[in-house]
Amino acid sequence: MDVIEALNTRYTVRAFKSDPIDRSTLEKVLEAALRSPSWANTQPWEIYVAGGEALSRLRQAYVANLRNCVARNPDLTAPKQWPPALLMRMENLKSERMATIERVCLDKSKLKELSEMNYHFFHAPVVAYICMDKTLTPWSIFDLGLFSQSLMLAARHFGLDSAPAVTLAAHPDLVRKELKIPDELSIIIGIALGYADAEHPQNKFRSPRRAVKEAVTFKGI
Repeated sequence: MDVIEALNTRYTVRAFKSDPIDRSTLEKVLEAALRSPSWANTQPWEIYVAGGEALSRLRQAYVANLRNCVARNPDLTAPKQWPPALLMRMENLKSERMATIERVCLDKSKLKELSEMNYHFFHAPVVAYICMDKTLTPWSIFDLGLFSQSLMLAARHFGLDSAPAVTLAAHPDLVRKELKIPDELSIIIGIALGYADAEHPQNKFRSPRRAVKEAVTFKGI
């Protein structure tokens, strides 16, 4: 798969099959992703990959937090306010995705279960947690973003799908305890990996993107 095809076919998968990922395939994906650029070759990322019983325990703990109304407490906090244009795109995404789910899922009793898929980690067989030292600043988060994109594109090359989701890192205390992540590391994002369940209602939606003329300003070209 070439890069353009990977970019065009990658989407955030919100329902995975239970099929496991071969360890050697995971290592190939990660080996490719580790070629990501970083400022002064600092390579600030530390990656922890969870699967099997460890991920099952995390899943159960997350669902328990949801049902007990435990507030999210991510290491990387979200903005308190979004610029109007960004907020509008967020609201449109939410309404359009829910409308798609409702169209393909006539049983309304299942909508609550679908909305809780995040806390089940979309039933993905593997989640990669991307971390960095707490002494670092947003300067290095840019590098982690590059690594995350590389990871997801490499996953497409090897036939895998992905879902970067802040919910996966919403309870860092649970993740840190289960995966033995040192206290000096911030858990920035979780990326679910696996094989998409193409028939699942959650995977029927594709989020739109702005056209070049809307997102890019050219000067002197």
